[in-house]
Amino acid sequence: MNLDEERNAIRQELESMRANGMHRRELSLHACKRLFFDLGIRPSSAAVRELTQTGSASDIPKDIDHFWERIRDASRVRIGGGAMPPSLEEKAGELLGALYEHAVSAAGERFEEERRHASAALDQAADAQREAQLRQETAHDAWQRAETRAEAALARVRELEAQIGTSAALRESEADVLRAMVARLETEKSRLEQRLEAEQATNASLRERIEALHQELRVSTEHYANQIKDAIAQAERRVKPMLVELDSLRSMASTYQAGIRDASRKEFDFIQQLSAAKSRGDRLEAQTREQSDEIDALTRELAAVRERGALSPEVTGLIRSWAQAGRFADVDFASLGTALDAHIELPAHCPQCADGEPELARDGDGYELSCPECEHSSGAMRSRLEAVTHFMRSQRTDSPA
Repeated sequence: MNLDEERNAIRQELESMRANGMHRRELSLHACKRLFFDLGIRPSSAAVRELTQTGSASDIPKDIDHFWERIRDASRVRIGGGAMPPSLEEKAGELLGALYEHAVSAAGERFEEERRHASAALDQAADAQREAQLRQETAHDAWQRAETRAEAALARVRELEAQIGTSAALRESEADVLRAMVARLETEKSRLEQRLEAEQATNASLRERIEALHQELRVSTEHYANQIKDAIAQAERRVKPMLVELDSLRSMASTYQAGIRDASRKEFDFIQQLSAAKSRGDRLEAQTREQSDEIDALTRELAAVRERGALSPEVTGLIRSWAQAGRFADVDFASLGTALDAHIELPAHCPQCADGEPELARDGDGYELSCPECEHSSGAMRSRLEAVTHFMRSQRTDSPA
């Protein structure tokens, strides 16, 4: 039988004795006897308390001391009852006394160690209890917050269901507006593509003209260079044999120098014409790139409109009227962003001169609406809605002046 089985048997014996009405000290003494004599284990407060499941931290050490007192009494009776010489009996008494003192000292040390272990266990249990209480309070607070969030989420779900029903009712009426806007954008795209093709054809003709001017300049330069070389050669042939014609040759040289200056002037004129043609070609090429960027922007806006859907004209008019009435602050424009740009139409006339047709241009990541006639501008804004609002709002700001 192993140690665990022995301990289980001792517990059963103690339970039987407790059921028969045995006192706590008798249970502790029985546990000490079984531990010491049967298992060879020195009785300790923790071991006895584990078997008996009764007694306080001060009662069990007293029971253990009573057990050792009974053991010492039994030993003295056995020693005194035999035939033993007095000297040997005295030595045996001294030995037993020393053993007793050593046992008491060892028991005290073991008791202090067991007491420290018990105190540490009590501290750990108290810490575990406080931690468990904190976890319980935290879990309770989290459960209350989760219940509150669940109620808020349920209310939000009901609100979203109502909004979904309203959106489904408006979707059919907005489909026609979306198709009309798509058709208008496609027409505008076709017009811009035709304009781009015309500008590209003009650019090609200008390039051909530039190449022709270059060729003409090279031919003229070679022709005048050949004439100068021939004149110099002829002059050299005449100078050697005909010194008398020096004056006439000098006049011919001055004539040739004038021709050279004339050729240089013509060459300079050709270079200026070539530079002007190149500058015009660069401007046309820049206009072509700007128009290509505008086409790309319109294409992106068309794709955004197709993905996002269209708003009804009443909602668009209401938002535009609120913006022009000054009911939107800068933070409102920032929160709206470019979400409504696809539904904002540009004004037909400038509020300052009433003759110019406003033009919308991209300024980095923003928009700028300006009049080409009077140079009235909205400034760089974050969206088309904000640009149109500032452009039209200046009518009220500037008109009293």
